[in-house]
Amino acid sequence: MNIRHNIVLRQKLAAEYVLGTLKGGARRRFEGWMHQDADLRNITAQWQQRLAPMAEFAGDVKPPKSVWTGIERRLNLKPAAQGWKFWLNENLAFWRSLGMVSTGLAALLMIVVLSNQAPDAPVINYVATLSDDKAQAAMLVTADRKHRALEVRLITDARVAADKSLHLWAVPKAGAPRSLGVLVDNKGRFTLAENAISNDVAVLAVTLEPKGGSPDPNGPTGPIVYKGNWVRL
Repeated sequence: MNIRHNIVLRQKLAAEYVLGTLKGGARRRFEGWMHQDADLRNITAQWQQRLAPMAEFAGDVKPPKSVWTGIERRLNLKPAAQGWKFWLNENLAFWRSLGMVSTGLAALLMIVVLSNQAPDAPVINYVATLSDDKAQAAMLVTADRKHRALEVRLITDARVAADKSLHLWAVPKAGAPRSLGVLVDNKGRFTLAENAISNDVAVLAVTLEPKGGSPDPNGPTGPIVYKGNWVRL
């Protein structure tokens, strides 16, 4: 199969590879293609950057007993064995650590959690990973259209001075930026306005403003510190 000129298929396979849903021979073939294709490696890295931060929003989940039973059966282990109690204690910290080690597993866990939540739980329709001037992921923004909620979280250890605030904006292709909210303690949850995710939004940006946000009602006054594009899920 030649996927070099099939843009849609390249994006699809890269996303599945990062999620961990690309299995067996297909996964090995994809890894072989990546070894010879720098552009495909870049596409895969972009998907890792988009999906890995989503694990930050994964809530607590208790695996069913059938999971442990299946693992015991496949590994031929005795349930009562002392060494196996590490798995049987269903320690959430272990699963979180595992997610940090593997971005693919972390992103997959996020998808599983979201698909099994209660009907009134958040449903993420849009996600944006905002990067700093060094192209390092620094902030995660998600939109829940069903509940009209916009959630923002800083995912870097960068500090904000006590007399400053981070202000989030939707930047349209034409016209002034639209204020989406001012972060408090490097995070925020705001009401989602339709013009925050409308088709004319070119990019999301965060500026460093005086405490409480931009003093100018017409737009930002400080420098842009993070920016990124919306991705519709």
